[in-house]
Amino acid sequence: MSFKIRTVLTVIFAVLSLLVTLTIGSIFSQKSFVAVETEIGHSLTGTASQASDKLDRFMSARAGELDLLGRMASLEDEFQPDEIQMLLDQLQDSFPSFSWVGFMDPKGKVLAATDGILLGENLSERPVYQEGIKGKFIGDVHNAVLLAKLLPNPTGEPLQFVDISFPLKDSKGMIQGVLAAHLSWEWAKEVEESVLAPLKREEKDIEFFIVSKKEHTVLLGPKEWIGKPLVLPGIEEAQLNKSSWSIEKWPDGNEYVTGFAYSQGHLDFPGLGWTVVIRQVKSSAFASVFDLMWFNVWSGLAVTVLFALIGWVVSRLISAPLVRLTRVANRLRAGEELEIPAIKGIKEIEVLSRSLRDMLTSLMNKNSELVVMQNLAHFDQLTRLPNRTALEVYLEESLETESENHTLTFLYLDLDGFKRVNDTLGHQTGDVLLQKVAQRLSALGQVKGITVRLGGDEFLIVLQSVGSHPREEAMAYAEAIIQSLNKPFIIEYERIRIGCSIGGAEYPTNSDNPSEIIRMADEALYESKRAGKNRMTFYSELKQDR
Repeated sequence: MSFKIRTVLTVIFAVLSLLVTLTIGSIFSQKSFVAVETEIGHSLTGTASQASDKLDRFMSARAGELDLLGRMASLEDEFQPDEIQMLLDQLQDSFPSFSWVGFMDPKGKVLAATDGILLGENLSERPVYQEGIKGKFIGDVHNAVLLAKLLPNPTGEPLQFVDISFPLKDSKGMIQGVLAAHLSWEWAKEVEESVLAPLKREEKDIEFFIVSKKEHTVLLGPKEWIGKPLVLPGIEEAQLNKSSWSIEKWPDGNEYVTGFAYSQGHLDFPGLGWTVVIRQVKSSAFASVFDLMWFNVWSGLAVTVLFALIGWVVSRLISAPLVRLTRVANRLRAGEELEIPAIKGIKEIEVLSRSLRDMLTSLMNKNSELVVMQNLAHFDQLTRLPNRTALEVYLEESLETESENHTLTFLYLDLDGFKRVNDTLGHQTGDVLLQKVAQRLSALGQVKGITVRLGGDEFLIVLQSVGSHPREEAMAYAEAIIQSLNKPFIIEYERIRIGCSIGGAEYPTNSDNPSEIIRMADEALYESKRAGKNRMTFYSELKQDR
């Protein structure tokens, strides 16, 4: 198979540009993917750390407030329920996140409580009392069934709380009661919204989880996850490294970019070991990367088309001079006489055109040499008359055009007295004489005939006749030859006279074989010599005499 150079270059430009674009696009896409992945991972981790810090700070602040309230209640060792009740009401008004705050005596009986809830009840069996009587206690998120029934709940959703409790001691270190509080878990949702609000304005599919240290239970998150365990490798790593991110395959089978932050506490609040988890669907997180990838693909196609056009233009510039050279070569092959154009601009094509020009010049010189050699092969070197080789070529061409009205008359000539000139005046004079004889024969030559020197002083003339009187034409021509050669020749101031004997034969009258005709003409020539020389005899006359 063969292809045009324009097609080849266009395809090469297109393929190379496509490969380069795809390669560079792939590398940039991969780099961008890694960069975006890292950026999103760090962003989610930072957000999770921010949320964890807010949770710890909130819990630390609430614990400090409750501790301050306990110090105020312990002033002057007076633990009056009325005064403590007033302090509790002020605390709840200032910080609504305290769903319930109560003061219990050393045996667990509630002596003062916000909104009078659980007043007079004995909570000695509750963890908030049992742990608080021992020392400062901050409990994890839990459901308080008894308290939940007593608190207003417009939404009807299960209420969750965080416990804070510690003993109140007098100046002597004796326990005078337990101060306890239930923090509403609703504040955690406010933390979630404050942290995620900026992200959700820019990103989609972002979800927030708070996971307990014990059994990795989801304390806060989408409704379907609340109270269920969440087991992810990243949670274990977060508890060791405090914060991290990874691409996790979640229990629903989907992959998420997930940021983890472990609760580290704040000031004297040690933290509850919560793990804040923020996740985003991988496809949404990397949407910008996929957009970039498709941008690279379309850009690559556009660049491919552009470079294909460039390749087409470049190939046109390259192929145009080649096409021009080809057309000139075809015209030269058809026989036109043209010159190879000199191409400028592209070095290789310039060299090619110059080489073709040189080759054409060389071929023309070769042709000239062949013409010269052909002339040398077809012409007698002394007389410049055609020789036997030229006679053969002439007969081949003439016999091809043979017809009924076409007659060839062969006249065989021999000079009378030439040997005497050679013997008396020398061969050089004899050669000059042959040249002058040839000149006179050429002057008498016919357009449709040929005059040949056979060798020595022998010549052969072939006449082409078209008509009904070829012999009369031949006789007249022979007489003209005899008269011309009978005139004296002047050679080196010497006056030289010679004669001429001629024998003739006709084709195809006498024979259809050229060699046989020449023999017959030669035979007629000798008859002219025997009859007295300087005359013309036809072969047919010999047959009549016999």
